[in-house]
This record gives sequence, structure tokens and C-alpha cells, in this order.
Amino acid sequence: MKIGKVFGIGVGPGDPGLLTVKAVKVLKESPVVVAPRASSDGDSFALSIVRDYLDTSRQKVITAVFPMSMDKSVLDKAWSDAAASVADELGKGNDVAFLTLGDPSLYSTYAYILAKIKERLPEAESEIVPGVSSISLAAARAGVYLGLGQERLAVMPLGRDMDAVRDALTAYDTVVLMKVNRSFPKLVELLDGMGLAAGAVYVCRCGTAKEKIIRDLREVKDDDLDYLSLVIIKTART
Repeated sequence: MKIGKVFGIGVGPGDPGLLTVKAVKVLKESPVVVAPRASSDGDSFALSIVRDYLDTSRQKVITAVFPMSMDKSVLDKAWSDAAASVADELGKGNDVAFLTLGDPSLYSTYAYILAKIKERLPEAESEIVPGVSSISLAAARAGVYLGLGQERLAVMPLGRDMDAVRDALTAYDTVVLMKVNRSFPKLVELLDGMGLAAGAVYVCRCGTAKEKIIRDLREVKDDDLDYLSLVIIKTART
């Protein structure tokens, strides 16, 4: 029997109008669509972005739960469960569109899922369909140029290691920090100390009705902080 093909579809940060023509084509043609969600009783944000492009009367939609956890064993089980569901459909000869927020190649769980799918079905074909990243849309919405001329750009998640952030701010002209909600107060303190707070902008939920753009980080309140957030910092080095 023919083995289906799995597509990692970048659905962008939230605006359905930002899906690529190819992403829409693949979505409409795929008999199975897999959408991630953060909890078993929550909705899938990725699915909400593409819903108008799907025909559930002829397409099967599967939701896969990926808990918001730092526990590797919890995540590994979630990835394995999702991979098993996809591999089962591929084994039936069905093509599968796996939805990923933003772009599948940028801090996406899709890489881990695909590796586990390949463990089960090494012969399965795969293709990544790029999507608009939250970085690109946030920069556009905030009116910030990420790189001009010979400027250097760094992109990294904000963890607990502020020394790593300090090093990036020292070495690069533009720094984009993703998922900033957990260590935000420490980041503000660091930027204030380096004199860079004025060159930073906070963006969350860009491309959605909940989008926020705050240009003074000291005005960001706890209620403003969100997992789907980033800070763009221009170091004014050039």
C-alpha cells in the first residue's frame, strides 16, 4: 500500500490572511489535518487560523495535546503520541497536514514530531511548507527594521540566563527575544542597566484581536505578558 506524505504547514502567527498560497493548497488537498493544542479541554489556536480553509465533511481533523511543560518526559510522550497518530494515517495512504504556528523551522515542535514519525515509518515522504514567523509580523506591525546593510541579527528564546542575553546585546545590532513572559522583569532590569530600554518594543499575539505593541517595557503589566510574545531590541550600534 502507498504510504502517505506528511506536510509541516506553517500557519503564521495568527492572521489567516498571511497563509501562503501553497499552504492553503496543501491544506485543502490533505485528507487529514493534525492541529496542536495546549490542553485536552482547550481549543487549538493553529486550527482556528486555518478553519475557513478546511472542509470537515471530507477532511479528518485530529488534535494533538502538547502540554506547556518543561518536563522532557512529559513532552516526549506527547510527541510520541502525536507521531503515532500521524504514522497511523500515513500507513493508510493518507497525506497529513501538520499545523505549526509561525514557521516550522523556527522553534517549532514539528522537528521532534517528524523525527519520531521517521522512526516509525522511515519510508514516509515529508515536506515543510514555510510560514510567516511572528518575528517578521511583529517587526512589520511595530515598524522596526530587523536588519539593514551590514547589521547583525540574533534570535533566541529568553531563558533564565541573562548573561547570554547580555552577550547577544553586546555583539549584535538587533536582538529578538522570544517567549519573554517568564523572565520579563529580569530582562527589563538588564536593559535599563545597559541603557537599551528605549530601543526595545514588546509585541504579543501579533496578527490577532489580542495583539499588543508596547514601546516602553516599563509599562508592560503582568496582564500583558503572554507565552506568544517577543521583544525586539535595537542596540543602536550602527
